[in-house]
Amino acid sequence: MHLPTAQEERRRVEPVSRRQGVGRHVLYRGDCVPVLERIPPESVDVVVTSPPYNIGLNYRTYADRRAEEDYLHWMVTVATGIRRVMRPDASFFLNITGSSAMPWLPFELIVRLRSLFKLQNHITWVKSISIGDDTIGHFKPINSARFLHRNHEHIFHLTRDGAVPLKRLAVGVPFKDKSNIARRGHVQDLRCRGDSWFIPYETVRSRQQKFDHPGTFPVMLPRMCMRLHGKARPVVLDPFMGTGTTLVAAAQEGGRGIGIDLDPAYVKIARQRLMELNRSEIGG
Repeated sequence: MHLPTAQEERRRVEPVSRRQGVGRHVLYRGDCVPVLERIPPESVDVVVTSPPYNIGLNYRTYADRRAEEDYLHWMVTVATGIRRVMRPDASFFLNITGSSAMPWLPFELIVRLRSLFKLQNHITWVKSISIGDDTIGHFKPINSARFLHRNHEHIFHLTRDGAVPLKRLAVGVPFKDKSNIARRGHVQDLRCRGDSWFIPYETVRSRQQKFDHPGTFPVMLPRMCMRLHGKARPVVLDPFMGTGTTLVAAAQEGGRGIGIDLDPAYVKIARQRLMELNRSEIGG
């Protein structure tokens, strides 16, 4: 079976990108590689994105099954464009996962990115967890006698120099043992959450409730990334915007979102979500 190369995939999409504004946010319909070249250098504070995983998800206008080497080369090209637009103190939160059949892919990619970034933090996004006999959250079952259900994904926190200060307590949690507050000299009842984040999906019963997109994430995930980075009113970029969850999060956090996606239907949904959010804010 022939797997499409990045060049062949781009030929399937109209090459001219379309730009539209929604309030303070900007949406592009087009290939993120040339669109990133149009964004001014060192102008973005936070990047939160979840690219295609190359594991065969059913996107509308993108074939999520490239030859592995071509996929990795393409992602390095995208990451090079992302690095150009990041401020020196910016954060790049890359959400990705593998599959039971392709478990090495996220790690192969992050090794390729060593020439561009420092891996400042590696966060595990826990989508479902079992504690004792109880289970919390949602997962996609794997029908196999060989593999376990995959209950987590990776969030690689990449920076240009590995020395970006964070507001860890902006996503902190209360102390379990309150005596630690005075005993350890803490000024408030909060401690660092650590690098395991339990962020469950809201329950949905159809793809329509996920805007007919196969790879959405909860809006709280990008919101927590932005809070951890800690800049007020950040400029936030998602070069694989999908249905606009990162931009919705940016709006909720008081930031300005820049989103890019190939699919005009997803760009339309993202625009509608931002417009509805603007209307609710004005109405409130």
